Amino acid sequence: MKKFIAFLSIFALVTFGLSNVFAQDNAAEGEGAATEAVQDSVAAPQEEAVQIADQVVADETEASKSFHQVLKEKFIEGGPGFMGIVLLTLIFGLAISIERIIYLSMASVNTKKIITGVESALESGGIAEAKEVVRNTRGPVASIFSEGLNRFDDGMAEVEKSIVAYGSVVTGRLESGVSWISLFIALAPMLGFMGTVIGMIKAFDDIAAAGDISPTVVADGIKVALLTTVFGLIVAIILQIFYNYIISKIESLVLDMEDSSIAFIDILAGYNKKSKN
Repeated sequence: MKKFIAFLSIFALVTFGLSNVFAQDNAAEGEGAATEAVQDSVAAPQEEAVQIADQVVADETEASKSFHQVLKEKFIEGGPGFMGIVLLTLIFGLAISIERIIYLSMASVNTKKIITGVESALESGGIAEAKEVVRNTRGPVASIFSEGLNRFDDGMAEVEKSIVAYGSVVTGRLESGVSWISLFIALAPMLGFMGTVIGMIKAFDDIAAAGDISPTVVADGIKVALLTTVFGLIVAIILQIFYNYIISKIESLVLDMEDSSIAFIDILAGYNKKSKN
């Protein structure tokens, strides 16, 4: 979790830094253009010089906009209908992703330390002390170990069955909510494409109403069509990154649980033989 938070912090800092650098560069270029325009307009009439200066100021203002300002403006231009729905998919998807990341990070423990502690407890105090060790340890691995220790008196066959069965339950808990993230990943671009179709329909309606195919007639509908698609794809890309991270985290935890369960069964089998002798 600490590595993930650090990665997000670095990414945010780099993004804001680059946007500020580009804004400063654009502002500097705008100032240079303004200076050249004023110099060139010395010999021109006063009215022409004022028009040139106003145009340069407008260009400078447009160039100095940051990436975030441009993104916000384009989002508003796309319309509150489909853009708002796409934004909701991003919010819900991120909420589930963050919850899963926190849960999986809390489930990650040092399994070697748990196995060593259980083995030492078995040698010193037996099953009762081993139960106390896993009871005071958080995480799914400790829960699986506790289930196996509770069935120790029924024989090693029952211990293995209980570990396998409870391992499936724990795996299901780890994967809980992941299907919703995949749903939002598929839903975001589909909503964007739907906005594209509706925007194109609006453009053709405008053409039919005006009886003309001039760019000014169809520009609004085409803009909405393209913007909804772009934002839908952006949302899908963001959620896909989180989804892949969560899946890799789950696979790592499941593999860790399987390895530790095999080692735990071997330890219990050795303890069982010693206790019988």
